[in-house]
Amino acid sequence: MGSNVKNEKEMLSKGGCPKTMLSIRDALEAVDGRWKLLILFSLSEGPKRFKQIAREVNGITDKTLSKALKSLEVNQLIIREVFDTFPPAVQYTITEHGMSLEKVLDELHYWGLAHRKKIIGK
Repeated sequence: MGSNVKNEKEMLSKGGCPKTMLSIRDALEAVDGRWKLLILFSLSEGPKRFKQIAREVNGITDKTLSKALKSLEVNQLIIREVFDTFPPAVQYTITEHGMSLEKVLDELHYWGLAHRKKIIGK
């Protein structure tokens, strides 16, 4: 693990190769925007219906949530299941591929705490 941290620090301080830039762009396109990582974080606790996600991801509109869920599904980060009930019930579940972002979310959490402390002092 120590060598990975060293390599990551070197990547930032020395610049990366074009392949690195491409992989970062691909990753950002999959989780771009203000809401997708928060949606994935919500779903990491277990499958949820649309309104449950909307309540947990405070401030997101239904239209934006719908668009983000479709994008996450296209990127195979979540699965949308429709149940044959009346009215039809829809449930969203994070995939194993989506769960692979767990370390990214952890690092963003810790960086966000440090950033808040540096900028706000709290």
